[in-house]
Amino acid sequence: MNSVSQPIATPGADKLLSFSPMKSEKPTLREVFESEEGPLLRFAWGMLGRREVAEDLVQEAFLRLHAHWDEVANPRAWLFRSVRNLALNHLRNHRRETVTDEPPEWDAAGGPGEQLSRLEAAGAVRLLLAELGDDDRALLSLKYDDDLKYAQISERTGLTVGNVGYKLHHLLKGLADSLRRMGIESAEG
Repeated sequence: MNSVSQPIATPGADKLLSFSPMKSEKPTLREVFESEEGPLLRFAWGMLGRREVAEDLVQEAFLRLHAHWDEVANPRAWLFRSVRNLALNHLRNHRRETVTDEPPEWDAAGGPGEQLSRLEAAGAVRLLLAELGDDDRALLSLKYDDDLKYAQISERTGLTVGNVGYKLHHLLKGLADSLRRMGIESAEG
């Protein structure tokens, strides 16, 4: 397996923090806040559909991170897991609230249980993605966010086309296996 000699360049990559175990220093809480607040707000808003509640839960997650800062090895993954748990607790405790900022993307005919399952599945995927290495996350982003073909990814990363396909296949297989171990078999949870 070929290794990449330099990180994959993606738009906005200068704003990403490296939380890899090879980094000698842990980022400061301010650095984590500046890089992760936006993604966490989008994550929480996607789960809840209410911006104000999403903001409150993200704030709560950062306060909890501050209290446990010395114990947390991977702040990004910890924050996403914390926001997910806070959002699921909020959804359980506020089942009757139906006000949303915008209509949800899913079909509402499935009922609240199915909707919650879908949200849990999406949250699990986000958690697993947060735990991947920066190069693996960037490779998935080039394929699925930027919608690039293998040849285009190869040009950007310096990997061979075959290696791009191999890495993506094994990344997706690993994510699917992790989701199955978590009890999630499909998008419906």
